[in-house]
Amino acid sequence: MQVVRASALLALLGVGLSPGPAPAQASPLTAQVDSTADTVGPGPTAAPVVVRGDTLFFIRTGLGAFSPHDRADAIRVRLERAVASHRVGLDSLVLVEEPVATEIRMGSIAILAVTDADAALEGTTRDELARLRGDRIRRTMTQEVAATSLKGLAIGGGLALLATVGLLLLLRVLRGLFTRLHRTAEVLGRRGKTFRIQSLELLSARQMAGLLATVTRALRVVVTLLLIYVYLLVVFSLFPQTRGLAATLLHYVLGPIRQVGEAVISYLPNLFYLAVIVGVLRLLLRIIRMFFQGIERGAIQFRGFYPEWATPTYKIVRFLVLVLGVVVTFPYLPGYQSAAFKGVSVFVAVIFSLGSTGAVSNIVAGVVITYMRSFNLGDRVRISDTVGDVVERTLLVTRVRTIKNVDVTIPNAQILASHIINYSAVAREAGLILNTTVTIGYDAPWAAVHAALIAAARRTEGVEETPEPFVLQTALNDFYVSYEINAYTKLPNRMAGMYSELHQHIQDCFNEAGIEIMSPHYSSLRDGNETTIPADHRPEGYRAPGFRIAPKDG
Repeated sequence: MQVVRASALLALLGVGLSPGPAPAQASPLTAQVDSTADTVGPGPTAAPVVVRGDTLFFIRTGLGAFSPHDRADAIRVRLERAVASHRVGLDSLVLVEEPVATEIRMGSIAILAVTDADAALEGTTRDELARLRGDRIRRTMTQEVAATSLKGLAIGGGLALLATVGLLLLLRVLRGLFTRLHRTAEVLGRRGKTFRIQSLELLSARQMAGLLATVTRALRVVVTLLLIYVYLLVVFSLFPQTRGLAATLLHYVLGPIRQVGEAVISYLPNLFYLAVIVGVLRLLLRIIRMFFQGIERGAIQFRGFYPEWATPTYKIVRFLVLVLGVVVTFPYLPGYQSAAFKGVSVFVAVIFSLGSTGAVSNIVAGVVITYMRSFNLGDRVRISDTVGDVVERTLLVTRVRTIKNVDVTIPNAQILASHIINYSAVAREAGLILNTTVTIGYDAPWAAVHAALIAAARRTEGVEETPEPFVLQTALNDFYVSYEINAYTKLPNRMAGMYSELHQHIQDCFNEAGIEIMSPHYSSLRDGNETTIPADHRPEGYRAPGFRIAPKDG
């Protein structure tokens, strides 16, 4: 008989909503509950028993197939029905000891049962936990009965009326206060000065007045809504029927605040890890920078590693260290496991991969060019059809300033795909050879031509005295000989002006020597015997005859 009674008790108090005797065939439930009483543990979350917005206690264990939430809902429904019906007196609340549980009853109504598993999770005995929960139910029932009585409703109505009058008075006071504040803001705005950053005007005095007025209006709306919110909380909490609404309103504000607070507290360990990682990264980057600065100054030397490589190599190493730091810190970032965070990351990666093909090729080309040592800043270079001085070199582009003061921006990928002529590479040590070609007739002695060209080169400002200028005869053409003057200079950035000055001096020196420059080509009729026949083969006293032109008879 006790087995049947225990079976019915647990079936009723677990999730049942109506009291009554259990059928005889329910006895297997007792065996099921007994077999799980020692192994049942807390559910994923504790289930609160809430009556009219007031949390009485939490159910942390299930019974058989019923979860803690099922038990909590069943207890809540029974208590609310008991409060609404007033059929039982508070003095009738008793504790009944059963073999597998302690039952809490109000008259003939079974409210709940406390099991050994419940007491174990609460860290107390079954009898003590049943007594505590019975006292909590008795206090709640007493308050509910008093609040739902005629006297309680009258007191609640009076307090609600008093709260309404207080709200109206506060709103009136706030209206006057914010009106004064609004006027003061307008006056301050009109008298205030314009807000500037150097020559940029951010806010004029009129805009400042409008901004202050907007701020005061927004503050008034916020304070008004806050007062109305507090008023509703007070009024709803005065009546049992609306106390649940008060708890809901309070949860709307306190819930997010509690969640944010819990999130911040739970994130503190990750914040500590991030602080340590950032500190280590900063220290490592500082050491790396000092190391490469030493290489750039020449204090640290490695065979095959040039000082001009120090800065670009430092930038590459710093980038790799920062990427490593991002990878290490990524798991400690807030919300990194959320779907939104992952979606944004994938979106950014796709956009970067689609739009950065050309940029990546330029970056790779910039790195290759750096370690090719094709040119340095300030070098006079020819890149494709552009001749000028290198004024800027980045991972993406190189800027060249021509002799016309025109800056030409060339993508690094284009530089890598074309040939580069560097006029400054060895000019400071061995010297750059300036060369130009003139064509002189066969009648001019080659030694005189050489002397005139060398004299013109020596007159040119910027030409080195040693090594001395020299002449090469590059071709024996049909009508003239090609002479090339070569002169050394260590000023490649002035080569355009030096070429112009050299050509001027060549003209002067040849005019002084009486040598005819055969460029551009022209033709003249003359006797060629004196230039082509040696003197000992010509008749004695030979003189070139004049040319006679006779008209052709018709």
